[in-house]
Parts: sequence; structure tokens; C-alpha cells
Amino acid sequence: LLQKRKRQSSDLNQGELDAAVYHEKVRLLVLEGTQSLLEAGHHCGYFTDAIHPVSTSQTPVVECQLAALCDMAKQFLTEEAADTPKQVVKGHADLDAHLNLFSCLTGNPDAHAREVTLIGERYFLPPRSRFLLSDITRLQPLVTSGDKFDLIVLDPPWENKSVKRSRRYRFLPSSQLKQLPVPELSTAGCVVVTWVTNRPRHLRFVKEELFPHWGVKVVAQWLWVKVTRTGEFVFPLDSPHKKPYEVLLLGRSCAGRENTTRCEAELPDRRLIVSIPSSLHSHKPSLSAVLKPYIRPDAKCLEMFARILQPDWTSWGNEVIKFQHHSYYINSTTLSSRPTGPLYDTTLIKPTKTLWQASDAIQE
Repeated sequence: LLQKRKRQSSDLNQGELDAAVYHEKVRLLVLEGTQSLLEAGHHCGYFTDAIHPVSTSQTPVVECQLAALCDMAKQFLTEEAADTPKQVVKGHADLDAHLNLFSCLTGNPDAHAREVTLIGERYFLPPRSRFLLSDITRLQPLVTSGDKFDLIVLDPPWENKSVKRSRRYRFLPSSQLKQLPVPELSTAGCVVVTWVTNRPRHLRFVKEELFPHWGVKVVAQWLWVKVTRTGEFVFPLDSPHKKPYEVLLLGRSCAGRENTTRCEAELPDRRLIVSIPSSLHSHKPSLSAVLKPYIRPDAKCLEMFARILQPDWTSWGNEVIKFQHHSYYINSTTLSSRPTGPLYDTTLIKPTKTLWQASDAIQE
């Protein structure tokens, strides 16, 4: 029998070679910077020395196929629904039963959570949250709402081979990202943050094409490092397949900024975020507290391609309430004071300027 030939480094394609070069640039930063943050985390009690088995008894199994429902709903969108771009949850079952949750900007203005029903399934809406459940072709209600946002966070479904094979969720070609109405939704000096995969071609696309197309200037690049409950990398740092970190590109909208006076702190370059990732597939940590110092106190915030809602935020996506399904939550009266639900994670952040300068990382 012929044995499968071991792949040599010379067999790597250009994308893999570029990824290896990028990893060498950030390796020292990730290694030393994470160690510094983990020491602080252990001191604060965020991590444990014991390995606890992961319980799967309460793992949600409901798949509501929201993306498919969005496709179906837009085919039956009535003129009346199209003329009602906004609606609010009343908190009354009879009144809320008539809400059209597809392609309509829906808000919970109350100071406490509300419950809505979609196709017989229950979803919880956080206080003072709004959402638009639609695909990229039905963003008009968000644009015509008249709202301008001071912070826009995007988590695009980047195209890659594993996504194509698994069909776990749909990807969006890079060219279609340019169609997003980010300029129309941005205030002058708006902070625009994009999650990016470790693929150099995606990084180059955002830096050289996407942000310039939106009139956004890249000002910072951060890394999110994922660790276990005991403080270990979720994947070996030098694994050739998956890395224990992801990239955040941060920029500011240039349009009209010369005519405004803003008092927010400048976005620092070269930072690390270290956290225990959620068990939910591809779920990112909330950046609300992390970015708070760099936006005004009354800032309006928008998340695009969201799959969960946040208090005081507007969220859009074709699965925007996916993780608001009741099966992802448990009654807090049955637990201790520990927070419950997908929003819970442990996040540490602090400047790592000296480490970045020493490693000269992420410099093209």
C-alpha cells in the first residue's frame, strides 16, 4: 500500500505561507502578553487550577433556521409591512402576537426584558434593545430609521473552506460586504470595528478595499486570545490548522470629521483581549465594555451580522435573535448569583504597548 506522503513546508500555498509569516509577527506578543493577563486573571479568581468536565445536559438543541425563514418571509412582504419600518414590543401577549418580526426594526424600550414569539418559539429581548431580522437585501428599515451610530461592530461570515464543507452557516463573498450601508449609518468619527479571520487576504481586503470604500481609516489592530478555564490556549499556539486568536480591525469614519469636535479618547493600537470563549459556535465576546472609553457616554451602537442582542444596542442580521431563544437560558433562581445565558464570559483587557513595540508585531 502506498503511504500518504507527509506534506512539506514547500507544499504550502501562498495563503498558507502568508499566514505563517503573520503568525511569526504576532507570536511573541500573544505568548508574553497573554501570560501577563493570565497572571492578573488568576489573581482575580477568573481561572481555576482544576479541570472540570463540561456539562452537556443543558446544551440547547433547538435549530430555528432563522436565515431560511428570512428568505421565505421577504417573498411575502406586504406593502403594509414595508410601510411600517419601526415597531415596539408592548409586553402584552395579545398585542405582541400581531408583530411582524421580519424586515421591521423592532424595539424593547422598557428597562426590563420582554418575551416575543416567532413561529411558536419564545425569544427574550434585553432591556432597551432593538433588532432588525433580515438579510442584506432588506436593510432599508435600518437606513430609513434616521439613526446614525457612533459605534458599528461587524462580524461578517467570511468565506472559507471549512464553512463550505460544513454548511453550518452561509458565508458572504467579500465583494458583497461593500454593499453594506455603513457610511449612511455612521456619525462623523464613528468607530467601525470588524472581526477578521487570520487569513491575510481577508486582512488585506478590509485594510485596502473595504474600509477605504466606506471612508473609514484604519487606526488600530487588536487580537482576541482564547483560553480555557484553566488559562491554557484553546489550541496550541503554533498549530498549523487553527490558532487560538482572532483579529479585530478598528477604524474611524473620516466623513465630516473635520467639522466636528470630539472628546473621546484615541483608539490605542496593539491591544490584547484574553477571554474564555463561549461554547456557542463562533460566538464572540461583547465589546461593549471594552470600547466604552473610546465613545461618548450616550453613544448609539450597532452590531451587524449579530446573532444575539445587547441592552442599549441596535442589532441586525438574518439570525439576529438566534441566541435569544429561551432554550439558551436557565432560570436564575435555580443558580447562584453568577450571570446566565450566552452573554456571560470572562474578559480581561489592558494595554500591551511595550510588548507590541518589543515584537514589532502586525507591521506590514
